Amino acid sequence: MKTIVDYKMKFKDAELENQVQEFFESYNKEEVATHSIEVANEARKMAKTFGLPEEKAFIAGLLHDTGIVIPQEDRVPLHISLNEKVFEEEKELPMILHQKQSVFISREVFGITDEQILSAIESHTTLKKNATELDKLIFIADKVKWDRTDNAPYLDDLNKALRNSLDEGCKVYIKWALSDIIVFHPWLKEAMDDLKISYLTD
Repeated sequence: MKTIVDYKMKFKDAELENQVQEFFESYNKEEVATHSIEVANEARKMAKTFGLPEEKAFIAGLLHDTGIVIPQEDRVPLHISLNEKVFEEEKELPMILHQKQSVFISREVFGITDEQILSAIESHTTLKKNATELDKLIFIADKVKWDRTDNAPYLDDLNKALRNSLDEGCKVYIKWALSDIIVFHPWLKEAMDDLKISYLTD
């Protein structure tokens, strides 16, 4: 099993966007690179709309999925080796850990130390308690740039909700996701409490 330090690499370019592209390509994850760049551009656009730091949003978008390169079978052991708590839901579905492990990669591989950026990366899949506006923005930008081949079924309603606020956008996506959820992550439960979303689907 690799440690986080083992994911470090010497990049050919000083530009972060190009480094992210190179990083994913080295793991044959070109489709994730494309998704990440799309999310970054969407996040920057949304940040301008909502009066949030555009560059921080762009960086968080670029790096939000870097933890995807970690093999599934290594996720839980790696997290434990870092003395990090692993929820039962994360043991059941280790892929959820990629949001937290993207923070480790962002720090060690890309040298990111800005806590606002790292916080937004950390909760882009589940959201979390006391989420900042930037946390919510990256959570939503990732969902707007749906990374599947079909069209996101919630997108029209989500875009309408975003005319009001990021909170309303989060509510639309979470309510949709509840109908197709695999595990109910504790952070999602706490985010739902903050947003006053019922645990029952309509």
